Amino acid sequence: MKIGKIGEIWRYPVKAMGGERLKSCLLQPNGLVGDRLWAVRDEARQEVQSCKTRPLFLQCQARYREPASGKRAAGVDITLPDGSIMNGDEPEIHMRLSELVGRKSTLQPIRPASDDVFYRRYKPDRHSWRRELEATFEREQGEPSPDLDNLPEVLVDHVSIPGSLFLVTPFHLITTASLSYLRSLNSASDWDVRRFRPNLVIETDENQRGLVEEKWIGSHLKIGEAIVKIAGSTVRCGAITRAQTGLDVDAQMLRTVVREADQNVGVYGEIEKGGLLHAGDEILLLTA
Repeated sequence: MKIGKIGEIWRYPVKAMGGERLKSCLLQPNGLVGDRLWAVRDEARQEVQSCKTRPLFLQCQARYREPASGKRAAGVDITLPDGSIMNGDEPEIHMRLSELVGRKSTLQPIRPASDDVFYRRYKPDRHSWRRELEATFEREQGEPSPDLDNLPEVLVDHVSIPGSLFLVTPFHLITTASLSYLRSLNSASDWDVRRFRPNLVIETDENQRGLVEEKWIGSHLKIGEAIVKIAGSTVRCGAITRAQTGLDVDAQMLRTVVREADQNVGVYGEIEKGGLLHAGDEILLLTA
């Protein structure tokens, strides 16, 4: 059944930073080519940082200077909040990023899974790491919190799956139907898709209404040449409320998501068959 088409394709060269919108991109088993091949590491904590913990990075924009290929971290240009553009290879970039967040930080390329230490979560004691993680979801009193008791063991000890800079799966999708539904419930907020950091925006057909992605969990989508299994919901944290380039702080968005969408907007995808994606490609929901 046709459910829509590819509306937008996004990849994020640097984890936690704003990304680049593409007309086409190759989808591989480990995600879109070039997605999250760089990260900023807190040198004191010896930990890769995310927009959950360092939301000021959302005000930076990262773009590749040359076509990315495979898992090779091609050179990036980073636009800083003051509008200045820096080459990611410049030694000064580390100082500028450190000044931005007030902590000594370095821009580093992805490492192989065998470099386990690179992906380790900072754990000064048994409990503080969990309190820090819970705090990033920014729930108010009486609001439900994500279930962290069943957090996969690999994510108890690591900030991302070793060998990648992804938290759950390497592909994240959201529909225009969900954004339209949330906008109808809270028209005062700006439901700009950039707040949700998807890889793919599905421009849904008119017969697809509401939080339609939730109905697809466990099913497969044919997206252009690719086949993607919808693996689960995307629980939302305070990052969607943060200021980005051209976007203001908006705490009420999260209240709407928690109250009206059971905390979830968008879904994670597992790539079962790769392929080239083009904006405008037809998307089919496959039946068993």
